[in-house]
Amino acid sequence: MIGFIIILVITILFLVLKYFKSPHKSSLKGRHIVVTGGSSGIGKWVAILGAKRGAHVTIIARNADKLEDAQKEIKTFCINEEQKITKVSVDVSKYGDIQHIFHELEETVGPIFMLVNCAGIAICGKLEDFDEQQIKQLIDVNFLGTLYPVKAIIPKFKERKEGIVVLTASQVALMGMYGYSVYSSCKFALRGLAESLQMEVKPYNISVTLALPPDTDTPGFELENQTKPIETKLISEVAGLAKPEQVARNLIDDALAHRFFSYSGFESYILTTLCVGMSPFTSFLDVIVQAVLLGPLRLLSVYYILSFNYIVKKCHLEKMNK
Repeated sequence: MIGFIIILVITILFLVLKYFKSPHKSSLKGRHIVVTGGSSGIGKWVAILGAKRGAHVTIIARNADKLEDAQKEIKTFCINEEQKITKVSVDVSKYGDIQHIFHELEETVGPIFMLVNCAGIAICGKLEDFDEQQIKQLIDVNFLGTLYPVKAIIPKFKERKEGIVVLTASQVALMGMYGYSVYSSCKFALRGLAESLQMEVKPYNISVTLALPPDTDTPGFELENQTKPIETKLISEVAGLAKPEQVARNLIDDALAHRFFSYSGFESYILTTLCVGMSPFTSFLDVIVQAVLLGPLRLLSVYYILSFNYIVKKCHLEKMNK
């Protein structure tokens, strides 16, 4: 009964906050959006929605063939002939290369208004099973592949005294999970980067949004499933699978409204609220709701922790008995 009441209260407050969310304050029409990891998944949907709103869009990735296909698709969603849809093949973990590319893009397409970092890769497994090359790959793509583009664009944003930075992390940026030891470490690092960066750039009218998508139906997620231990699969099934277009829509709307967190779905809202900590806030209404919910949510989190540990223990015993 108590658990039902807690869920009911949380649901009501979630719906209230969703209803009273402030409308986005900025328009993308005629603006220049750069999306790393823009050839597929959430990144491609961000690019598509940007094109639908009249933006100039540049997508960045390494695979030239995928970029070519994505560029053609994104162009079909443009609302006027003046829009420029550009593609660039570059390794975002190479600072000198990305710095050079941004300079060229500002000269040829126009000043960058929003940088959306969606480049990422997930390899699952127990820590001791990773080799050095896999660990370096995860750090390069998931952390440096976001850090370096942000570092390259911030001086330009400060000079113009405007700009939006989006860092796409994951729900495992807020909680560790079996099988995600290396990947989760990189995503936790992005939260620290986002919170620190937000304090650095706020005086320059620059906003930072940390996107925390749940498991999302993308090509990257299909690859991730190939390396998932059974424990990780069973734990992940609790939250279901989100659609990339909805995650991308929430990301854009939250970024334009200068919200620090961007979440998708009820489970993401619960986790984000539970792990709010010392994160920046947009409205005092959010703060009041979070203060009310933190205690009950901690009790709810204990239930999930116990259930996850039960899954891990059960799988362990089954392996031992084989």
